[in-house]
Amino acid sequence: MHVFIIPDLIEKTDIFAVSLMKASKLLLLLLACLAVSCQHPDKQAGKTVFRYNEAANITSLDPAFARDQAITWATNQLFNGLVQLNDRLEIRPCIAHTWEVSPSGLVYTFHLRNDVFFHDSPAFPGGKGRRVTAGDFVFSFQRITNPKTASPGAWIFNNVDHGAGKSGFESADDSTFIIRLSRQFPPFLSLLSMQYCSAVPYEAVSYYGADFRRNPVGTGPFMFRMWQEGVKLVLLKNPVYFESEAGKQLPFLDAVSISFVPDKQSAFLEFIKGNLDFISGIDPTYKDELLSHEGKLQPKYSSRIKLVTQPYLNTEYLGFMMDRSTRVNNRMVTADKRVRQAINLAFDRKKMIRYLRNNIGTPGCQGITPMGLPSFDSTWIACDYNPEKARQLLAEAGYTEGRGVPPVTLTSTADYLDICKYIQHQVANIGIELKIEVSPPAAVKEMKAEGKLAFFRASWIADYPDAENYLSMFYSGNFCPQGPNYTHFSNPRFDQLYEKAMSTVNDSVRFSLYRQMEKIMMEEAPVVILYYDQVLRFTGKNITGLGSNPMNLLSLKKVKKL
Repeated sequence: MHVFIIPDLIEKTDIFAVSLMKASKLLLLLLACLAVSCQHPDKQAGKTVFRYNEAANITSLDPAFARDQAITWATNQLFNGLVQLNDRLEIRPCIAHTWEVSPSGLVYTFHLRNDVFFHDSPAFPGGKGRRVTAGDFVFSFQRITNPKTASPGAWIFNNVDHGAGKSGFESADDSTFIIRLSRQFPPFLSLLSMQYCSAVPYEAVSYYGADFRRNPVGTGPFMFRMWQEGVKLVLLKNPVYFESEAGKQLPFLDAVSISFVPDKQSAFLEFIKGNLDFISGIDPTYKDELLSHEGKLQPKYSSRIKLVTQPYLNTEYLGFMMDRSTRVNNRMVTADKRVRQAINLAFDRKKMIRYLRNNIGTPGCQGITPMGLPSFDSTWIACDYNPEKARQLLAEAGYTEGRGVPPVTLTSTADYLDICKYIQHQVANIGIELKIEVSPPAAVKEMKAEGKLAFFRASWIADYPDAENYLSMFYSGNFCPQGPNYTHFSNPRFDQLYEKAMSTVNDSVRFSLYRQMEKIMMEEAPVVILYYDQVLRFTGKNITGLGSNPMNLLSLKKVKKL
């Protein structure tokens, strides 16, 4: 039977059967694992070590290249910036203890702590780390914007005023750092919380040159110890870290050990055996073993594992190339807005989430802005399952009863093949033949960035907690490959509202503009929203203080291992 046929009881029986088949091999391995004691104390001469696996590997430990989650997680332990986000995504002091923004919204003045030191390194005279000054932020930010660095984070400073010989970054004295903008940008403080904006010492960058990527020197709660690429990364406690919790110096852990096992099922088995302290997210190979179909932790693990979940600022979607000058595979049929709208209405997102995601996530019925952001409008439904309306739209486009619709090709990675096949079956019911082309993640990423895909699966994880980060994907000034507008969507009214929002400091007014933009974009349907993701964190019962946040940023400075 086809596992994606979902009429009533047959649907449930087939999907549950397939899930059990997928889990059978895993269960055999788990039996062996469970026979082994799961208590693997990692007290090494009285030291506590937090261990996690990074399946995606890490290509650099230089925060200038913290473009993906794997690098961001590691660099967040090694470096600090001017400001940081708490678990409620509120901006909090970090190296800057206070700051002011001018009434014009163009000048940001930061006052730095005087007790923040770079990690010890042979790059410094005598190997002793020195105090951080405002000049370090001038150097670090100019390095990001320097084309020779080729940092993917250079866009953060697009609104900085570099005109008339100005750098836009100024050190008034050792403790006062100033940034001048050329135009208002209300989410700017949020941008500064990103790992790109970390303080790095010019001595280390000069000393190591291109090899700074594997010899990081920062100010973070942990210091670099060793990195065998593709095998293991070890970080040690920073003994002079400047932050504290309840009067006790952070961090509480003695070390962090990161492995790089690419197979997620193998990593899961190591977690079950107690050889890893933490896993994030859920993989199809073990989702039914660990979670019930209601998204709850399976009872057999409740005594040994903790599950923390919350909305994740990650929107999963399908995107259409809208640029009429672009000719790629099925571009012509999806050029008709009614066909794109029909695809949006042709599949049941609620069933998709329940049976393919174990209820992890929320059906994407609103727009590109995910749950967890203050401008998200839960009362507005942009698209919902309505096959009759979908057929009507196809008829209006000239495809009566679905006849004559040219095949549509969807490009995806293997990780999302089950969801793509589900949509393939559902849209077939309205007369659309969907072909699925599976490509390696790197290839999909490159082709998407170059505008070479007509219809593609993608996701957008927030860089900073403001809906502008999502809506910028549809601003015509951000066409890829120079910007994140991968669909080449262009609408004059949308652009006008976007520019107005960027000059609006009042949050409630700006959020109203965001919602207007969202409605324009969803009416034109350059994307098919699949779902809004959830943060899933699994730890052993002996782990405390890990916390969770909608950005899914990993912070280990407050973690304790009992």
